[in-house]
Amino acid sequence: MKIFDTAREAMVELEVQQVARIYTCGITPYDAAHMGHAAVYVTFDLLQRQLARHNIVSTCVRNVTDVDDDILRKARQIGANYLDLAAREMAKFDRDMMGLGLARPHAEPRATSAIPEILTMVGDLMDGGFAYQVDGWVYFDVAKAPNFGKVSHLPRDMMLELAAERGGNPGDVRKRDPLDFVLWQPSLADEPAWESRFGPGRPGWHIECSALAMRELGPVVDIHGGGSDLIFPHHECEAAQTEAITGGEFVKHWMHVGMVCLDGVKMSKSLGNLVFVGDLLEHASGDEIRLAILSHHYRSSWDWSSAVLETAKDRMVRWRASGPGAGAIEEVSAALDLDLDTPRAIEAIEGSVARGVGVWDTAKLLGIDLEAS
Repeated sequence: MKIFDTAREAMVELEVQQVARIYTCGITPYDAAHMGHAAVYVTFDLLQRQLARHNIVSTCVRNVTDVDDDILRKARQIGANYLDLAAREMAKFDRDMMGLGLARPHAEPRATSAIPEILTMVGDLMDGGFAYQVDGWVYFDVAKAPNFGKVSHLPRDMMLELAAERGGNPGDVRKRDPLDFVLWQPSLADEPAWESRFGPGRPGWHIECSALAMRELGPVVDIHGGGSDLIFPHHECEAAQTEAITGGEFVKHWMHVGMVCLDGVKMSKSLGNLVFVGDLLEHASGDEIRLAILSHHYRSSWDWSSAVLETAKDRMVRWRASGPGAGAIEEVSAALDLDLDTPRAIEAIEGSVARGVGVWDTAKLLGIDLEAS
């Protein structure tokens, strides 16, 4: 089975044994799951299904970022405890993902559960000379990471631009280098705080995923990914800080999913241009939404529209009417083995349906149960 490895910038053969250690970045639970989230988690669900066809068991960890700037800001706005907000939104998220037919992850740990591991990592980075402290803030020193940039391959000016857009705060005057990133920070008066040798505070965003991945999966992850907007700074920073501690490779394969857009603009909570999974499930089945997502290659960015969903609904009607059978199952499996090429797989299924061959068994490779639906 081959996938496109972001860091290697090439299609590569998956290097996994009988158990694939997978880490995918989960949500920050301060609002409902939108189609951008759904595209990521449907992709990783499909990956695990295809690995299972090769008798490879997946141990998939999907974290919950239950303490960071965004969730604390939203909790402050609505006058709620941040953990209560997280619990409420996670209940909605779980319901929506079940509606899309996703299997539960092996583990779904919260960032707040890993404060001891985070503090140990920050301490190790300080002791190893990879981090420095200023006024209770602890920063990773990117000058001590000669391979910084190996995941994203971005020039410095682009890194600075994206850091500014995505919470990296390159204008922070406490930093030695604008690209240095926060490992630990003082908490505001109304924010949660944990005691540490650096003073009371809370973790930075990137260190949370490093700590959770290492705790749940060990020092090496087979496949790590999420949306392509996480390549920089999040995954770049994860790799730098983790490898500074372990001295070895953190991730064998980086895998990233393209953006789902609305009118050409990436869906994001900050912009408010969202199509929510829960709303769609009120007038479409989970299989129809899933098929709408899979009609696009996972690495492509694409525009959501009602026409995309209507096309998926029409396909579902034809596929269901085809009846039992495994038409084009070998072609579909081969397409999925080549970087999860779902458009090619769907084209093969459409061809079988047009020839009057049943495809119920074949559709199950995409996680779609036509018999049940």
